[in-house]
Order: sequence, then C-alpha cells, then structure tokens
Amino acid sequence: MSSEHVDILCITAHPDDTEIGMGGTVLRHIDQGRTVGLVDLTVGELGTRGSGEIRKQEAAAAAKTLGVSFRYQLGLRDGFFRADEESLLKVVTALRRHRPQVVFTNAVHDRHPDHGRGSNLVSEACFLSGLRRISTEHGGVEQEAWRPTSVIHIIQDRWIDPDLVIDVSDYWERKMEALACFKSQFHDPDSTEPVSPISVPEFLPTLEGRARDMGRLIGAVFGEGFTVERPPGVRDVMDLG
Repeated sequence: MSSEHVDILCITAHPDDTEIGMGGTVLRHIDQGRTVGLVDLTVGELGTRGSGEIRKQEAAAAAKTLGVSFRYQLGLRDGFFRADEESLLKVVTALRRHRPQVVFTNAVHDRHPDHGRGSNLVSEACFLSGLRRISTEHGGVEQEAWRPTSVIHIIQDRWIDPDLVIDVSDYWERKMEALACFKSQFHDPDSTEPVSPISVPEFLPTLEGRARDMGRLIGAVFGEGFTVERPPGVRDVMDLG
C-alpha cells in the first residue's frame, strides 16, 4: 500500500467544510486506526472574511490538529467551479492517487450553492474514476482505474434527515479545537470585517445544538449525521446502534 493511499478521503468545496460537518468523525476513525486524507476543491477565496492565503494557512493548522495524513487544495475557482471535464478529471486524479474505500463530500443541497455543486462533482467523479478508458496520470505515471466502495454526504447548514449518524461524543472538544484554527471565519469581537452567516456569535452554539440533536437520535451526547447514495450493507444487525 502506497503511503499516499488512505482508507477515507474527504473531498469538500471549502477549507472548514470537513471540520464543521464531520470533524468528530475524522477524529474517531483516525483513533480507530483508519487513515484519512483531506482535499479541498477551492481555497475559499470568495469568503466574506479572511483571504485565500489565510484560509490555506488555517486549513493546514486544522489538518495538523486533526492528525490527517495529508491535506491540499485542487485549485478550482471558489463560487464558479462546475462539473466540467477539467474539474472532473482533477478529482478523478486525486481519487486514483489516494485510492480510498470511502469518500465523504458535501451536502447534496445547502444554502451555499458550492456545497451542492461540490457534492455532485465528487459523486460523478467517483463513478468516472472506475472507468478504465478514462486516462489520467500523476507524477508522469499512468493511473489505474479506482472506484470507492461508498460515497457519503455530510449535512451542513440546512437540516437534512440523516441516513446514518456517527457518535462523536468523545471527540467533540477536539473537533472544536480544529474549528478554532479557522479564526478568520468565526466570531471575533475584534474583527473589522463584514459579518457572515458563520461569524455571528450564535453559529457555534447552533452547531453544538445540531450535534446534540443528531446524537439524541442514537442515544449519544453528540452525533454527526450523513446521507448515503445507496443503502449501507450490515453484516450483523447486532452492530446497529
């Protein structure tokens, strides 16, 4: 197994999408011995606060806090990327490079249009990545076809009934430490930048409330909810929470 290969690959539109939507899930699986990598489609350069360069620095700090194997940005245009051939092939190249079994990506629809577009882009790329007649290369070497076993979507700003919920009760504080790396994006009483939907003082308490709602569904303190593209297979019903 290559050092670049991971069990789980999170491919989301913006730096902080993964941390907000599934930071606890990342931490839980790393603690269980799984390898996790992060790929941001954009650097979030159109965000109301901060800048592309600041967000790259914050993303690197958050990745270190989470303990992931790697993190990088694909360089698609924030706000303007589409599921065109160029963008799809960039994602296919990343999928074949890292060969994950499970891919997590954005919510299927959300307040920010990049989230739904990112969801569609990644989902389509996961299918195309398994077609051997699509040619891609990395480092001058022709890549082999690869299709992940599962594509799972996080739940972001707008409520979506989850298909599965992961207990992150033991990881909530560490998730918040990772979120704190994105200082430019969240409430800062000393900031002179415009207010955004996630920079208001109520955002993080609302995020906690959402996690408590999700956790309550499975009898846990905190949970992170997801939707799936196909019914998940279960080997033993006794594994169900």
